[in-house]
Amino acid sequence: MKTVIVGGGLSGIALAECLEMQGFDYLLLEARPRFGGRILTCTLDDGYFDMGPAWYWPGQPRVAALTDRLRLQKFDQYSSGILTFEDELGQVQRGRGFSSMEGSWRLEGGFAALTDALAARIPSHRKKLNAVVTRVEMVGKACQVVTSTGEATRADRVVLALPPRVAAELAFSPVLAASTLETMRGIATWMAGQAKAIAIYDTPFWRDMGFSGDAMSRKGPMVEIHDASPASGGPYALFGFIGIPPRDRSDQRLLRQHLRAQLGRLFGPEAAEPRELFIKDWAFDPYTATSSDKAHLYAHPSYGLAPEMKNLWDNKLLFAGTEVAPTFGGYIEGALEAAERALNSLTLQSVT
Repeated sequence: MKTVIVGGGLSGIALAECLEMQGFDYLLLEARPRFGGRILTCTLDDGYFDMGPAWYWPGQPRVAALTDRLRLQKFDQYSSGILTFEDELGQVQRGRGFSSMEGSWRLEGGFAALTDALAARIPSHRKKLNAVVTRVEMVGKACQVVTSTGEATRADRVVLALPPRVAAELAFSPVLAASTLETMRGIATWMAGQAKAIAIYDTPFWRDMGFSGDAMSRKGPMVEIHDASPASGGPYALFGFIGIPPRDRSDQRLLRQHLRAQLGRLFGPEAAEPRELFIKDWAFDPYTATSSDKAHLYAHPSYGLAPEMKNLWDNKLLFAGTEVAPTFGGYIEGALEAAERALNSLTLQSVT
């Protein structure tokens, strides 16, 4: 039985690697020119900087087991030193609170080291990049996936390892029930409305000043800042989540001016002159976000596979991706949890 996986983020490539190990027939299709999805690591010299997810935590067994199996090295998030706080007027205070990410772990090489290692274990004839799926259909008792170039692939089952809102943008034949599409469109895509900035420096001067790199701001544009330096050596970095709405951050030149000014207020004039300033705005990434995702999330959504998304097309159309994980939805652990559940369903179907 052949399975087509649509989406080469962590959930999709983890599922593909499991199918490979178990000898299944499958094909992994990814719209981007790279695997990883919302996992994106930029590099400069020997430094690595996560523009998407950056942490995992104790009590997340799947990612811990996977990193061990792939022989990847974790390290503690830097948290030693003073916290910085900026009020609405831009007045800066020191020493309030504690490092909010203390106890979290990062990966040497960034999380792209994880997705790259998984993708490398999938044979070239089992994976395709730049494969933009536009249509999923039933042809008799088989499924068919069609890309933007008109290439069609027949399969027994299709797994949509995509954010449900993005998956809802595909054309389905027969058309999915209105309740199913409404449910898919109502599931907020984790991180899709976020933008992240990373300022890179040759030295970690803030550490020498006794600062942890942690900062909270009510003025912005960044609302939360942390040290994003590699495990050892440089270059070093501070990163922040940009809190202003997507519609107000589309002017990159102006945004960069405000980011540098804020870094200078928080950490001194040296911080206002980074060697490099990376920005990734996920709200404008068409393979991550839809127009609905531009609304700000004020709380962690309640995720899991909704009843309306189960047993579609005689259980030939399945979902993966962190948003359908019942326990760790929204996290890297959730992407692996969703892949595990999809694998269990596929394995069960293959023996019945």
